[in-house]
Amino acid sequence: MGRFSGHVVVVFGGASGIGEAVVRAIVREGGRVVIADLQDERGAQLVAELSAVSGVSDAALFHRTDVTCEDDVAAAIEQAEAAFGPLTGIVNSAGIVGVIGPIADTPVEAFDRTMAILARGVFLGIKHAARAMEASGTRGAIVSLASTAGVLGGQGPHTYTMAKHGVVGLTRSVASELSPLGIRVNAVAPGGTVTPMTASLTGGDVQLLTEFLTAGSPLGIACLAEDVANGILFLLSDEARFITGHTLVIDAGITTSLLQTTFHQRSE
Repeated sequence: MGRFSGHVVVVFGGASGIGEAVVRAIVREGGRVVIADLQDERGAQLVAELSAVSGVSDAALFHRTDVTCEDDVAAAIEQAEAAFGPLTGIVNSAGIVGVIGPIADTPVEAFDRTMAILARGVFLGIKHAARAMEASGTRGAIVSLASTAGVLGGQGPHTYTMAKHGVVGLTRSVASELSPLGIRVNAVAPGGTVTPMTASLTGGDVQLLTEFLTAGSPLGIACLAEDVANGILFLLSDEARFITGHTLVIDAGITTSLLQTTFHQRSE
C-alpha cells in the first residue's frame, strides 16, 4: 500500500518536466493519474512506460488537453472520475516561458497567449476540480505551480511574473472559499529548475543549464524536477491535511539570500 493508494489525480502538463516527475511519483506511490497534456506522443509513451514499470495496466491514462480550453480541462477531470473514481487531487503544472523582452516591446498577442496558459489554465483547473470535489464530497487537494517570480520581482520575464503572482493570489483566495468543504488549495514556487522548458533557454543544453543553476544555488546544487515534485506530493498528501492557502517556496534559499543581501546593502 503506497502513500497515494486510492488517490485519483489529474496532472495538467504531466507529460514532461515537473508534471512528469509528479506523475511518476504518484504512480510509484500507488495512485492513479490522468496525464492532461498536448504532447500526444510523449504522453502515450509515458503511459506505456508507467504501466510496464508498475505492473498495473491502468496506472495512468493520457488525455489530450489544451489547458486554455475549458471543455478540454473539464473533460480531463471527467475521464479521471469515469476511469478511476472520485477526484482527490489535481496539479496545475502546464507552463511556458512565454513572451520575453522589454515591457515597451511586448506584443499584446504574445502577452495574451502567455497569460492564457499560465493564468487562465490554472483558473480552469481549479474551477473544475472544485466542482468535481464538491459534487462527490471529496476532501481533495489542489496544487498549482507558481514560481519565485510569483513572490518577488525580477525573477522572471514581465508577463511570466505577472501570471505567477496571479497564481499565488488565486491560491490564497480560493483556499479561503473552499476550506469549509475540506478542499485544500496550495501552490509551490520553485526557482530555476532543470526541465525541458528551462533547457530551451540554453539551446537545449541540459549540462550547461545544470552548471548555471548549480553556480547560483546557495546550497551548491541544481534544482531537479523531482525536488519540486516532492513538495507537490507532500501538499497533495494527507500529511498536509492542515495546510491550505500556502505557497511553498522551493529555491535553495535564493529568495531569502536576495532579501538578506538587499537588507545588508541598505544597512551599510
